[in-house]
Amino acid sequence: MDDHRPHAVVIGSGFGGLAAAIRLGARGWRVTVLERLERLGGRASVLERDGFTFDRGPTIVTAPFLFEELWQLAGRQLAEDVELRALSPFYRIRFNDGDEISVSASAEWMRREVLRVAPSDLDGYQRFMAKADDICRIGFEQLGDQPFGSVADMARIVPDLLRLEGYRSVHGLVARYVRHPKLRTALSFHPLLIGGNPFRAPAIYCLIPALERRWGVHYPLGGVGRLVEGMAALVGELGGTVRTGVEVTRIETRGAKASGVKLADGQSLSADIVVSNADAAWTLGKLLEPSAVALADRARLARARYSMGLCVWYFGVRGRYEDVGHHTILLGPRYRELLDDIFARKRLAEDFSLYLHRPSATDPSVAPEGCDTFYALCPVPNLDGSTNWESEAERRRAAIQQRLEETVLPGLGKRLLTSHFITPRDFQDDYLSERGAGFGLEPVLTQSAWFRPHNRNSGIEGLYLVGAGTHPGAGLPGVLSSARILDKVVPHASQFAR
Repeated sequence: MDDHRPHAVVIGSGFGGLAAAIRLGARGWRVTVLERLERLGGRASVLERDGFTFDRGPTIVTAPFLFEELWQLAGRQLAEDVELRALSPFYRIRFNDGDEISVSASAEWMRREVLRVAPSDLDGYQRFMAKADDICRIGFEQLGDQPFGSVADMARIVPDLLRLEGYRSVHGLVARYVRHPKLRTALSFHPLLIGGNPFRAPAIYCLIPALERRWGVHYPLGGVGRLVEGMAALVGELGGTVRTGVEVTRIETRGAKASGVKLADGQSLSADIVVSNADAAWTLGKLLEPSAVALADRARLARARYSMGLCVWYFGVRGRYEDVGHHTILLGPRYRELLDDIFARKRLAEDFSLYLHRPSATDPSVAPEGCDTFYALCPVPNLDGSTNWESEAERRRAAIQQRLEETVLPGLGKRLLTSHFITPRDFQDDYLSERGAGFGLEPVLTQSAWFRPHNRNSGIEGLYLVGAGTHPGAGLPGVLSSARILDKVVPHASQFAR
């Protein structure tokens, strides 16, 4: 029986693409998701090696209600398919001198931590968190899923932006409230989780610690890949189709309207609308004819600044490191100077900081019995720098191993059972990420809200963008909110006029 519902093609099966497909399917659209790789999830896909399961990308779930909402749209409950485990503490920040700050949702816990590290900063810390709550209420809850398609949309938020001191940097706002350098670091590093430099990212991103405290930090048992699998199943339950190993080479247009996509095998697939979850620079720069790209988007691409690159080492070990928590941030000897090397000078420094993920601390199922699964993420310059990753990759991996052995994972080298290492070159090749950037466009004020590529493309009718490269930005809450915006800019299928 022919399906006469209007057809939406979604390019990419990352969280943004799958969330978009669910939302469109729930609103009466016939949806086809096309994934270039053979595996689902894009940067959120899964790597399985030698009995170990690794989440390749996102590892932190901070706004679970956004996932619960997607399951409800399909008439189901998230808990039926995925168990989210709340973590406490959220993570540990380990400084180069061995001191640690553990971060939790508990106000009393945090009070004790601040008193231990910087007792004179307790009042300032509490005032900062009140400010962060205010920023979260406006920046995330009220504006996170609002489209910024016009200058007027941007103008409306200027009073709030000024009141919330969004013109300051994250670190600049934190420094107004607390003085101790360790506390300043612990309260300002969060933009790195979405590809930003704390000394350049606007203070609106101070909402992240408030978001963590309000909704918690969670881990899906079985890994983040379980959320990808569950979302793909929801697309099917809503009458949609998900295809892997299918590469889109062109978004086709008829006049100034999207009419479908052309595939690498030469076939064309017609569509009433096209939603791209591909990197925004790839969508606008490679999937459209140059003449179809609006002047504003061309200007954005020409002046765009991209997030840092990432090296990620996935490794499994014999035995368990029971003293290591689920999330650990290991800071190097430098903070601002290292970030300058990464973001400004684009120089691969000898020193580095790490984010260490040990999911088997919470979920033994991701490792063989009696073993541990890890991933160590190291921020590095993107491909605008001159690093030769063919020669530097193994050197950087070995340096990460040495650093871990000297700090939290003694004897690591003798216990390794499996290992896989990726660099910004892999982000460019696997995910078509511009400059090999780990998070797309860098979150700075001039690349936020209206200044970011719009969710509804201004040059091509029926073309929409979701994912890290569009508003509101990277990170799971941002990416899921970008799909939420489609509810406001795409008509219900019953109201769509061909």
